[in-house]
Amino acid sequence: MSLSRSVTVDSLGACQGISWLNGKAYLYGDREVGMIREFEWKGDSLSYTGHEYKLTMHDTDVINHPTGLAVHGHMPVFMGNSVILNKATNQWKAIIYCIDWDGLRRTGTLDGGNLKNVIEDDACIQGTRPEYVEYDHKWYVATADYGNRANEVRLYDPKVLEHASKTSDKGVVYKKFTCGPWVQNMQWIPEKNLLVLIQNQIEGRKWQFTYVDLRRSLASGKAEVVKVADGFDRGDELEGFSFLSSLSKGVAVTSSRRGNVNFIDINW
Repeated sequence: MSLSRSVTVDSLGACQGISWLNGKAYLYGDREVGMIREFEWKGDSLSYTGHEYKLTMHDTDVINHPTGLAVHGHMPVFMGNSVILNKATNQWKAIIYCIDWDGLRRTGTLDGGNLKNVIEDDACIQGTRPEYVEYDHKWYVATADYGNRANEVRLYDPKVLEHASKTSDKGVVYKKFTCGPWVQNMQWIPEKNLLVLIQNQIEGRKWQFTYVDLRRSLASGKAEVVKVADGFDRGDELEGFSFLSSLSKGVAVTSSRRGNVNFIDINW
């Protein structure tokens, strides 16, 4: 993986992630409210389409710190949120929201029934970042922790999760394995059965991409690492990454004010 160039995209707040869905890139951040903006890939850059979606209901910020967006076909759509409970002790509460993705894109907010369920992710150790993955011909919502101890990647059953009140409810957690610290987001590569853990090398600093064999990891109970890409001369906080229309080009996003959108070339 090599960084080809960086650009600054404004109006995102601290950018928290990126998802490539149906030929469009969705960048989300924690501006004055949690929000998502839609971009098109034009030439060799991202172009804002003018579509913005606020993660609010009744003008109140709901998903204020969006972390992870899980979308796959007609399956339930989930978005993560990390809510700080105590800044002094660094205590966080993780929440997963089941949302009407088409409704949010149509109306621009979570009003009108676009927020379908609020699920406390109490099975987590710290934080949540949902991403759809495929295992044994079935799709699950994977999530991971952001911390420096006892980190896990967990697979949740989306049909059970959709109606759950908390992730410790019966039948939500399907399988899990341990992983390294500071996972900010994840990217699934179905063609290669690889899960990319998008990480920091230290808390909130320096980039690391860890390619994990999902099947072997679930069998052994620990992350079976295929490749680690960490040779980037960047000290800022990597937040998210997504491949675009092919596995040779991707975009990494950071929470920095400048150079927050970074184009990555991937050589397999």
